Amino acid sequence: MSSSFANRKYAIVGAGLIGRLLAVALAKRGAKVSLYEKGGPEALDSAARVAAAMLAPLAESAITEDNVVRMGIHSLPRWKQIINELAKPVFFQQEGTLILWHHQDASEAARFTKHLEKNSGNNTALSAPQKLDRDALQAIEPSIQAQFTQGLYLPNEGQLDNRQLLEALLVELTLMKVSCHWHESINPELLRAKHNAFDWVIDCRGLGAKDSWNTQEASKENLRGVRGEVIRLHAPEVKLQRPTRLIHPRYPIYIAPKEDDVYVVGATEIESEDRSPMSVRSAMELLSAVYTVHSGFAEARILEMATQCRPTLKDNLPQIHIHQQSSTAGLMMINGLYRHGYLISPAILDCALEILSVGNSQTAVELGLQIKIHQHHLIETEVTTCV
Repeated sequence: MSSSFANRKYAIVGAGLIGRLLAVALAKRGAKVSLYEKGGPEALDSAARVAAAMLAPLAESAITEDNVVRMGIHSLPRWKQIINELAKPVFFQQEGTLILWHHQDASEAARFTKHLEKNSGNNTALSAPQKLDRDALQAIEPSIQAQFTQGLYLPNEGQLDNRQLLEALLVELTLMKVSCHWHESINPELLRAKHNAFDWVIDCRGLGAKDSWNTQEASKENLRGVRGEVIRLHAPEVKLQRPTRLIHPRYPIYIAPKEDDVYVVGATEIESEDRSPMSVRSAMELLSAVYTVHSGFAEARILEMATQCRPTLKDNLPQIHIHQQSSTAGLMMINGLYRHGYLISPAILDCALEILSVGNSQTAVELGLQIKIHQHHLIETEVTTCV
């Protein structure tokens, strides 16, 4: 695949997760890459910065589509490979996921368990959930409060440190001599219009591409933002060893332990593009929930309460759109990763690289990633279809 990229010129607009992954991957394959970002290198305004970065396809199968689960399964081993190839270390863990519930939520837990058992039975790539009694639960996670008498263990699931990853990818951009244009807001169409400047322009702006995405004649996909709220805690007294999810009356709450006794806590999904500070209700629900999992959270220090909006299409599924016109550079638009950005990004990356290399993607067909090709912005051909 590398030879097809050598000395070709690519412009990437948007230096969030997908933009950085693509820029590094293309540069490593010999391409000349220019990266444009309206913000700074710290990615402070990126949705990728406000995330737990859990890699949990079986856990997510309870609330998402099968093709997203398949992308997650594909992405787990790819994350290992991507991280191992980075110059700067990134925390990566694959110790499974723990599911807990309080006695009053037992009926909901039973429905959740049946759903996961059905999904793992239908997909042999997913390990079956393991039911835990009190003793087994204490053995796998000794620090859990004694009030929890049962749980579920989902083997092989993982997580990474999203902020370490963004920093490591930034280092890689420098090492690979990617031309980075920070604090430069630019319309991808202007880059396409530069004669012979680029072979491809790739739009990875997320919500920043809202106007371009929603005005496409052939798509009308209605890109929108879905608000998420995350709390970062420093809790030296808590020693959770793996991501833990708590079945909750309104939504499943997750606790993701990172290095140096840092925990990322979240759950909320609000149909709103409001990026104002976290609400009192959300903060109280999240903090009271984590305290029931481990009393040591009472003495935790709140490092940050962050909000961000995830770019989401009308079906909550990702898409890649290709615009081809003989007189200008090709345009690839990647968007709609929703709350699954870290779960599925390597799959999206691999499909995009295949399209740029050979014009189509068998991986996209196998994973059910929707690709649309627009000729001259008028004729639309659907290459792969979501199952």
